[in-house]
Amino acid sequence: VIAARGITYTAMGPRSAGTTNVLLNDSAGNDGGAAGQTVFARGGPGALSDALAAAARGFGAEIRCDAGVTAVTSTEGRATGVVLAGGEEIAAGVVVSGLDPKRTAALVDPVELGPTLVWRTGNIRAPGTVAKVNLVLDGPPAFAGGVDERLHGRIVITGGIDHLDRAFDASKYGRASEEPYLEVTIPTLTDPTLAPEGRHVVSVIAQYAPFDLRGSSWNAERGAFGDRVLAVLECVAPGLTARVIERQVATPADLERHFGLTGGHPLHAEPGLDQFFAWRPLLGHARYRFGIEGLYLCGSGAHPGGGITGAPGANAARAILSRKVT
Repeated sequence: VIAARGITYTAMGPRSAGTTNVLLNDSAGNDGGAAGQTVFARGGPGALSDALAAAARGFGAEIRCDAGVTAVTSTEGRATGVVLAGGEEIAAGVVVSGLDPKRTAALVDPVELGPTLVWRTGNIRAPGTVAKVNLVLDGPPAFAGGVDERLHGRIVITGGIDHLDRAFDASKYGRASEEPYLEVTIPTLTDPTLAPEGRHVVSVIAQYAPFDLRGSSWNAERGAFGDRVLAVLECVAPGLTARVIERQVATPADLERHFGLTGGHPLHAEPGLDQFFAWRPLLGHARYRFGIEGLYLCGSGAHPGGGITGAPGANAARAILSRKVT
């Protein structure tokens, strides 16, 4: 379990340099970091988003959905607003981006960023290796040992360090793991409102599933990888496969396509030692202001990184409020 917590969401194996840092960062999480412990938002993550949106509107914010940004406008090294997909321009003294650093940089005029920053941003590593598998069951899963309070948290399924290493090894050569490492949660055990009565949702993080497959594509491999995930689950929860009535497999390619995550990386950038703390996303750009005056990062690509903690956004807000306006 300790080794698994050092590689979750990363493109690193259990013996890779820097995984201790990932473990320590996970242990400092907002759920206390205890092995197996997790926190669920009542009503699901969407309910948390709705609550945050309601709070923002209460302070006068206007939220517009389906309004994609195609460019960050700037003049003489200072952000001046954004351009929407429909051509509308919105002027702003501060632009705050929740996109990953690579996508944020791509919205800015490269002349304003300068060739060095464009080159450095292009070299930020974001190799997605995580697939998300969502299952709907017609009843509670029967794990070996029975249902108890431990199933209300994170369920780590791995055969040990050597198993993690073999799963990682496949990804190094552009292959999805034959026996992926799984981190499983069953949120309906805590919040039954997330599914119709009698049914349960099982959420699975599966590694390793590299963004770029050698000699194949995720359109061709999606179903087979979902089958592998079910096979691993079946070993610890016999009969689970027969209870599945709906299955969704979101590959790294899907995460990039549908959620704008470059490389399908859930953390916006690999949390290696060279992309963490003062180096996240880049040395010299770790205090949330990114590239030009008035442009800030507030997402997982900024310190302290990914997870639903709100920490990057809170830190970015402090940096914005404390800036000297000229």
